[in-house]
Amino acid sequence: MTHVMACIDGSASSTAVCDFAAWASTRLGAPLNLLHVIDRSLYPQKGDLSGNIGLGSREHLLEQLAALDEQRGKLAFEQGQLMLSAAKERVMASGIATVALQQRHGDLADTLHELEADIRLLVIGKQGDASPSAGQPMGSQLESVIRSLHRPILVTPNIFSAPQSLMLAFDASATTHKGVEMLAASPLFKGLPIHLVMVGPDVASNWQPLEHAASVLAGAGFEVHKALVQGDVEPALHEYQASHGVDLLVMGAYGHSRIREFLVGSTTTSMIRTSASPLLLLR
Repeated sequence: MTHVMACIDGSASSTAVCDFAAWASTRLGAPLNLLHVIDRSLYPQKGDLSGNIGLGSREHLLEQLAALDEQRGKLAFEQGQLMLSAAKERVMASGIATVALQQRHGDLADTLHELEADIRLLVIGKQGDASPSAGQPMGSQLESVIRSLHRPILVTPNIFSAPQSLMLAFDASATTHKGVEMLAASPLFKGLPIHLVMVGPDVASNWQPLEHAASVLAGAGFEVHKALVQGDVEPALHEYQASHGVDLLVMGAYGHSRIREFLVGSTTTSMIRTSASPLLLLR
């Protein structure tokens, strides 16, 4: 069975990640899995020093360094266990009955790619434990995760508030058409009003796909507010979201360009960096 996967790393966003993951798990009726990945680059596993025989005092120094790395790795493992235990207590206090815990050693994006088949929704903080609150508003590993994972990703801010409305940034691409179908079929946002917003000229060729998408969502029982707004994409979406009090943004992770099949779309990256609300990325 696929589950909601929450990435726990001890950063300022981890508490909100727990709360959003518990909220999503309840709404989806899906089991919850808490994951902590020990970064291989920061905590390497014990190395093989057999190739250093004959280096004299340098060999002894390397052995001491290896022992230190091993000790640091053990401490990181124990710290991760404590974080996972605290996270489990928090989500169970919110009503989640069963929680699975996983701890891995390696690269976060690679680990999630290996686990992808079992993930229904990934919940991850906007800022990781290596990202200061100022100067680096997006976690250093987040972009790699978005590129590698072909599952919906909920990127959370540092404070949890249960979403009461959402906005789908619609651009008539295959990704957003699929996103409309996903939203219509998923229980995640059932009962919440959806604002379907497209940025572009006020012409019939834009209204036609917008009207069709709105009819699909309305047919699934959603209250739909559709809008065609002008201006640059990012500020226009932010302005609409703020003026209508929408507290969750949904958008595709990629644009039309083939180059963006390999790189996160520039609009997507910028929206993640500047958005103060949770953002659901569709793949």
